[in-house]
Amino acid sequence: MRIFSGIQPTGRKHLGNYIGGILQYVAGQERGEAIYCIVDLHSLTVAYDPQDLRERLYDLAAILLAAGLDPDRCIFFRQSDVKEHTELCWLLANVTAYGELSRMTQFKDKSAGQRDFVSAGLFFYPVLMAADILAYQTNEVPVGEDQKQHVELARDVAQRFNSRFGETFIVPEARIPTVGARIMDLKSPEKKMSTTGGTEQGTIYVLDEPDDVIRKFKTATTDSGREIVRDSAKAGVTNLIDILSVARGVEPESIEKEFADAEGYAEFKQVVGEAVADYLRPVRDRYAELRPDEGRLEKILAEGAEKARAISTQTVADARRRMGLGPAS
Repeated sequence: MRIFSGIQPTGRKHLGNYIGGILQYVAGQERGEAIYCIVDLHSLTVAYDPQDLRERLYDLAAILLAAGLDPDRCIFFRQSDVKEHTELCWLLANVTAYGELSRMTQFKDKSAGQRDFVSAGLFFYPVLMAADILAYQTNEVPVGEDQKQHVELARDVAQRFNSRFGETFIVPEARIPTVGARIMDLKSPEKKMSTTGGTEQGTIYVLDEPDDVIRKFKTATTDSGREIVRDSAKAGVTNLIDILSVARGVEPESIEKEFADAEGYAEFKQVVGEAVADYLRPVRDRYAELRPDEGRLEKILAEGAEKARAISTQTVADARRRMGLGPAS
């Protein structure tokens, strides 16, 4: 079982990123050969500051390591250090339909907010994501629910390539957590928690101080009722139940049972805030130890890139040969 996933360095990482993605990365180390990369090339598709991109990359590398990624148990690297990703992207572009890309939900959402300039890269980046995945003959891709469509595209591209040029790529499967796959904004629980489309007070950042975490939960939007149950009409309460169940490592039903006799939401929100603050504390503490040593972070990423190239170069060579590129032998 080979597992692959990538995560962008732009934006501060929040609780949704942590539960929906980072925790899956850590767990993947126990289930198979895990390969993870910081996809800095994807970050070029929107306006950004080059120095900030480098800083955010180190921030993210330290967070992932603090959360439990172990370079001795996984391959962890920076996407732009492995040039096979961009070469394979171009090869796969020729078995990807324009119509498929135009139907991508994230392109529609992100381009709507960029009226002055929408880069071709923003439109095209699902092909690069497919290359990221297929370059490593991936069996499983741990992603949040919002990335499922992109994994489906990678599957379609792999199948189309195999049909046209012969069996070359493993067709990957998405792995989405059953609880916590979609953590919502605390202030606007109808929207996903996000560093770009959410609210500041409704977003819990991985590196938030404990007091800030608790304060944000205290002001979380619920409803006019009193019942603490998961229900489509109670989006805010459902979100809090899901979050607490993950923080405690229990099923949501046990949370509902525990708070069945609660007399309101204030105490419940306090409990959730304290649980999440404690849940994130080890990551914050470990991050503070790792982040200052950028030389060490660079060494880890460089060693990971060397391991990644050992796999991706063979995949790209096979794809080139089957497409009729390069020498016949």
